[in-house]
Amino acid sequence: MVALLKISPVFLMAGLMIASNIFEVIELDILQIAPIATVYAAIIAAIIEKISFKDLVDSAVDNVKEMQLVFFILMLAYAMAEAFMSTGVGAAIINMALGFGLTAKTVAVTAFIVCSILSIATGTSWGTFAACAPIFLWLNHIVDGNVILTIGAIAGGSCFGDNIGLISDTTVVSSGIQRVEVIDRVKHQGVWSILCLVLAAVLFFISSLGLPNEVGNAAEAINQIPEEAWNYLAEEKPVAIDLLNQVKEGVPYYMVVPLILVLIAAIKGIPTLACLGIGLIASLILGLFAGTVGSIIEFLGLVMAGFKEAGSWVIVMMMWVGAFGGIMAKMHAFQPLSNFIAKTVRSVRQLMFANGLLSIIGNAALADEMAQIVTIGPIIKTLTDENVECSEEDMYKLRLRNATFSDALGVFGSQFIPWHVYIGFFTGIASSVYPLFEFDAFHIIKFNFMAIVAVFSILLLTLTGWDRFIPLFGLPSGLDVKLKKKELKPNKAK
Repeated sequence: MVALLKISPVFLMAGLMIASNIFEVIELDILQIAPIATVYAAIIAAIIEKISFKDLVDSAVDNVKEMQLVFFILMLAYAMAEAFMSTGVGAAIINMALGFGLTAKTVAVTAFIVCSILSIATGTSWGTFAACAPIFLWLNHIVDGNVILTIGAIAGGSCFGDNIGLISDTTVVSSGIQRVEVIDRVKHQGVWSILCLVLAAVLFFISSLGLPNEVGNAAEAINQIPEEAWNYLAEEKPVAIDLLNQVKEGVPYYMVVPLILVLIAAIKGIPTLACLGIGLIASLILGLFAGTVGSIIEFLGLVMAGFKEAGSWVIVMMMWVGAFGGIMAKMHAFQPLSNFIAKTVRSVRQLMFANGLLSIIGNAALADEMAQIVTIGPIIKTLTDENVECSEEDMYKLRLRNATFSDALGVFGSQFIPWHVYIGFFTGIASSVYPLFEFDAFHIIKFNFMAIVAVFSILLLTLTGWDRFIPLFGLPSGLDVKLKKKELKPNKAK
């Protein structure tokens, strides 16, 4: 009974998320739910463990302090996303792809590749989908393509950068919770992600081979977007309007250079904050030359808008979640679950596979990828830290996989969950910008090859050990990496 009470704050958080996102009996945001769960956790800790108010506050604050670097990364990430969407970086990526001329055979695979690159550049799957869906759905209409295939390509591509992009909030938050560097996380999963991308692109191309060869035009597609669709986008994702207008009017191709510089810097191992700074400075300088930035003051306004967006939601949410995790760790709330998993699994790989399953089950239960990351992320970190005996270097690699689990099975896993907020947003946008077809959840799921390949491959590779054949992606193994056999010690605040 005591163990159940200790973990009940997680059930409270999950219950409120389910009631808000799935059943919609209440309207609460994670910014409201996290403080409620934190206060409740503090009350439980005080009653059951007799922990003083001062110790509870110290535990909460100390855990938040460890996330300070993450907060700065999030602020710069949101600022760079705002800059890339507004200065023409996103539009240049789209126009370069569309310049080759699209047919029904190539519209889906092109949509997939463009959305993948744009989502890396902007760090947002929702913004990418809102910007690209109008273009590619109407292009698909013009060239007589397969609309369900194309919508699956747009959805899968939009999720790609949200899972691996340096400026994606899910990438940053999942890495922060596992206490790993974002750059290291991206390197860990980089080759695997690219292989998934290539395989998915091949599947989209093969699936389109029997379609017509008529060539479509982006400007014509944008002109066909109905007024109601423009109004809907203006309300849901205003930045998509600017990007669509830039695509129609055209921007210099050299505006893709800021993205290329960021990617090169990341590959070279330059710290995340420096990578983001390079992207911001490059987009300012080239934007001034291209005319997409009117002045430095105007650009600083974009930066401030990014800071405000990060500070008004994700950073505050992370602070409350950090406080929640500190209190839960202080009262050893996850120890019973840790002990149960330790008795069930027979190897480190089975433990990591169980962490993956917990992530996707949590995603289905909470119907929100960020809620899954902040709720299940600390649990799988505790399970690994408390049950695996290995060097600090090997433990860091296990944490990298946990961060990848949280993010990949949150973002890509959402594409299999009909009631997920991702699916609701995608179907809502698609139906609004392309009213000739009434989309439902299963239209997003059916041909979402990227999600299919990513989710099933990461679980299979983890369980079988085949991940060792993928550079930088293999989990540590050998006699020095094993499950602890002795009685587990209580979880201490990290």
